Amino acid sequence: MQIDRRAPGRPAPVVGYAPSRMPSRWETLLDRKPVPLLDHLVDEAGRLLAVELRRWPLAVTEVDARASADLEPLLAADSRRPGEPVFTEALRLVRWDLAREHEAYDDYVRNRRYLERGVPEPERPALLFVSRWVLEQLLSLAEATEGRVDRRALARVVEGIERHLPAPGASA
Repeated sequence: MQIDRRAPGRPAPVVGYAPSRMPSRWETLLDRKPVPLLDHLVDEAGRLLAVELRRWPLAVTEVDARASADLEPLLAADSRRPGEPVFTEALRLVRWDLAREHEAYDDYVRNRRYLERGVPEPERPALLFVSRWVLEQLLSLAEATEGRVDRRALARVVEGIERHLPAPGASA
């Protein structure tokens, strides 16, 4: 015979039951699937380039002497930031350049298709400048990683830039 020494009204323990505790926020983070380094780099590069594109004028460290006169109005500290369609369309040009879709790029510029997309003719130099700036940043990333970030990964960086830039018409 067993004697129950528990206080009256107290339930008997359940065999095999251990009270669970709430996981901490760090355990939840640690339980997530690890992100491959390349994916993290691509995401971070897209975020950082979007931040730089929000600033105007864009930071340029070196300008070719022949292009200097054409770019001077865009690089002046008091230059007006182009409209959002310039950035959207510049990223379109970058995607085509990365995909080596030269015919689409040439058709777009030659036939002034940017006008149909909301980029006025006076902002054409800014469109070409922004697309070239983004492409140069991407190619420098590929060079810095000794080619580990290939053109497909660079296209994913462009997608990240698009995600982090304000949508056309949205206030930044």
